[in-house]
Amino acid sequence: MKTEIDVPKHFYNIQSVLSVPPPTGDNLKLLPKIFPKGFLGQEMCQDKFVPIPEDVREIYRMYRPTPLVRAKRLEKFLELPDDVKILYKREDVTLSGSHKINTALMQAYLAKQEGFERIATETGAGQWGTALSIACKIFDLDCTVYMVKCSYDQKPYRKILMRIFGSEIFPSPSKRTKFGRTMLREKPNTGGSLGISIGEALEDTIGDDKTVYALGSVLNCVLMHQTVIGMEMKDQLKELGENPDIMIGCVGGGSNFAGFMLPFVEDKMNRKNIDFIAVEPESCPTLTKADYKYDYGDSARLTPLLKMFSLGYDFIPPSIHAGGLRYHGMAPIISSLVKNGLIRSKAYNQLEIFKAGKLFSETECLVPAPETCHAIKAAIDEAIQAKKDGKKKTIVFLYSGHGLLDLKGYEDFLDGKLKTS
Repeated sequence: MKTEIDVPKHFYNIQSVLSVPPPTGDNLKLLPKIFPKGFLGQEMCQDKFVPIPEDVREIYRMYRPTPLVRAKRLEKFLELPDDVKILYKREDVTLSGSHKINTALMQAYLAKQEGFERIATETGAGQWGTALSIACKIFDLDCTVYMVKCSYDQKPYRKILMRIFGSEIFPSPSKRTKFGRTMLREKPNTGGSLGISIGEALEDTIGDDKTVYALGSVLNCVLMHQTVIGMEMKDQLKELGENPDIMIGCVGGGSNFAGFMLPFVEDKMNRKNIDFIAVEPESCPTLTKADYKYDYGDSARLTPLLKMFSLGYDFIPPSIHAGGLRYHGMAPIISSLVKNGLIRSKAYNQLEIFKAGKLFSETECLVPAPETCHAIKAAIDEAIQAKKDGKKKTIVFLYSGHGLLDLKGYEDFLDGKLKTS
């Protein structure tokens, strides 16, 4: 849709209305060595609206507002009645091709403001590493990325993108850190995990006073930075005269889904009927099968303990192509909302989601990331169910990123080589 909507001036902070169990444990004392003070201030902030710095808003304007599109060709293929609609918010048109750039810019800005020279981080499929590489280049910071090894091997062009913007990339586990070397000795054939990569990035950060750490998901203020998506979409839906009945997003750590739906949570709390659906891979069933407990956010046990749904800090999922969803835990905010019955979850296998992604490509002429395919599969299923039930539904999902650098997964699917996990 064409729109005159401007970039929001504030992020929305769900912590103003939602009580989230705080982090705990001895590692709380490490946080000032890991994050900028401004980041930690936002993490604990209780204000409902947090101002977006004008320097960051100016860069947002390079790609925001992102389009909100009705999937008319997909609706036609599914033979949906006129009162069953599918809309999607396109975060693939950002500077990095996914939603990740929204928080990458804020975190790089905060690091630069406090005089840091380098940021260390992890990345799963590479979307976060790419986004942070771009943000660091914009704010004149060096960037070091520990990329989960199976994705490092599966997605070579992600590495090239990061290198274009000046980042150094290491397959994780790596020989560069003590923890990485330990993991290589213990699990020499491992495909790695986000938990391992986070541990390496944290060790790197703690050992250098000029370096700060940045995280692409999970933490409260990371989710808050992503609410620029939902705040913007509220205005777009109002322009269209639409109210969402179902809102769907894929979840790994939870940031894209959170940014998309958190600005609508108070509507549901005020008895407005919105069905929030978080979709994950069956091979990493954090919400559908894990326990709700305090656990570490990384495999090296350097983070504080977070109250979340977790498969265990040492869990290493199968090497699926949706690398951004291979995380053992779920954001405390999302976990709390699931625990309180405000969000429901679904899980699909790899074959199901690539089939849905191919259908979306054929109808809407866009190639979605494997992560995004999870949301597409759920949207299709919900639309078909609404058609069967004869119910009027407006279904909105977040198109979190493109799949143009994930074609190996599509090739394996098309060649019949893809396994369910």
